[in-house]
Amino acid sequence: MAARAGGADDEIKMVTGTNMATVTITMTPTTPIQPAQSAQPAPAAGDPRLSDKRYKLLEATMRKHGYAGHALIESLHTAQQAFGYLDDFTLWHVARSLHLPPSKVYGVATFYNLFTLKPQGEHTCVVCLGTACYIKGARAAIAAIEQRFHVKAGGTTADRTLSLLTARCFGSCALAPAAVLDGEMLGKLTPEGIVRRVEDAIAREPSP
Repeated sequence: MAARAGGADDEIKMVTGTNMATVTITMTPTTPIQPAQSAQPAPAAGDPRLSDKRYKLLEATMRKHGYAGHALIESLHTAQQAFGYLDDFTLWHVARSLHLPPSKVYGVATFYNLFTLKPQGEHTCVVCLGTACYIKGARAAIAAIEQRFHVKAGGTTADRTLSLLTARCFGSCALAPAAVLDGEMLGKLTPEGIVRRVEDAIAREPSP
């Protein structure tokens, strides 16, 4: 078999024994696939928003790890501790600084329950939706909180008093149904019981 390349049309000559056939194949160039354009450009190093002193804490964490990709989770944790949640700008800044695709940073931030992309309330109640908790009434507990405080799971009350979140599993199945209220683990909850605990937490005077 012999072949000759020829621009847009490639002529290929097939030889079988003493017979020769010429076949012309039209090659149509394909248009390169362009990367999707993001709605928000990556922040430049001199972006005025980076003058917020809280970004210095984030910068210290990333610098400690040499701006390596493996510092992603620790960097996101530092950012959330500093700001209370992870907004788009912060996610872009982390992606740019650690030389990671924004899609990877966003994927990690949305996969782990400890991260949130929305501003949180003064109090946070996280209800477990693992199998054991779900079977033993977690949904009823969530519904009771939603009705009493006028908030939907995943949201925050209008006055920023309470954020109601859910988690895949706490790993505390013996306490099912379980929830974490302001960092405290609560177990074997009833709908009335969890509402009462949240009410008590909101009514409690903050520590001086």
